[in-house]
Amino acid sequence: MTDLAEEDRLDEIFHALANRTRRALLRTLADGPARVTELAEPHGMSLNAVSKHLFVLERAGLIRRERDGHVQSCVLDAGPMATAEEWIGAYRRFWSSRIDRLASFVEKRKT
Repeated sequence: MTDLAEEDRLDEIFHALANRTRRALLRTLADGPARVTELAEPHGMSLNAVSKHLFVLERAGLIRRERDGHVQSCVLDAGPMATAEEWIGAYRRFWSSRIDRLASFVEKRKT
């Protein structure tokens, strides 16, 4: 990932995922769309407080808000998480190769 806009996008995604409340909101939305009031209730949060978290998730592209009159619902959009998974995957390959080399070293030492 070399494009500055892509790097900024990744920063937004990781910032959004860095907060446990926002991760909990995403877990809830993984079950399907939910109204803002439904999202706030289990956390004992005000609508204003949950809206701030939802704004961060929306800015990262992880959710979409839909309005039906006065009712506002949120929908999970997990697509941007693929960008984060791709970035993490590069390091997974790094550590896997290190572990493979360590295993090879240990096996050679046994003989």
